Amino acid sequence: MRSLAIWTLLVAFSAGAAFASDETLEQLKSHADSAPLQDRTHLRLQIAELQLRNADKFFKDGDSEHARAALDDIVTNSQQARDAAVEMKKHLKNVEIAARKIAERLRNIKRTVVLEDQASIDQAVQHLEEVRTSLLQHMFSKEKDKEKK
Repeated sequence: MRSLAIWTLLVAFSAGAAFASDETLEQLKSHADSAPLQDRTHLRLQIAELQLRNADKFFKDGDSEHARAALDDIVTNSQQARDAAVEMKKHLKNVEIAARKIAERLRNIKRTVVLEDQASIDQAVQHLEEVRTSLLQHMFSKEKDKEKK
């Protein structure tokens, strides 16, 4: 009887966690806007990755307008994740890795789209590379070394 109660609680918690991870894009955006600083980085990266999947789907469906909007959202949320990480001085490495992976996946998507859509993907990749460069500069800046001395 006791093990049945434990299993029931375990299943209930698992179901709750599954529903929490299936938030819609709009819910994530509103939550990210009002979230405390320490949660913003993760939420912004979640939005960027969700929009990456949406952009891929839109490009496959031939909906360039929505795909470009998703690309803009990817760039904006990646920049906001970077800004939050730099402000907190935490999660810099995680944001850099996520930006690198997103840029790599965008390069792979670029190979599958028509020529007219490739320029917008190139611009998004360029912005993501700027985000990465900025993060790397913050991670390995000489000011950080001076503070330790």
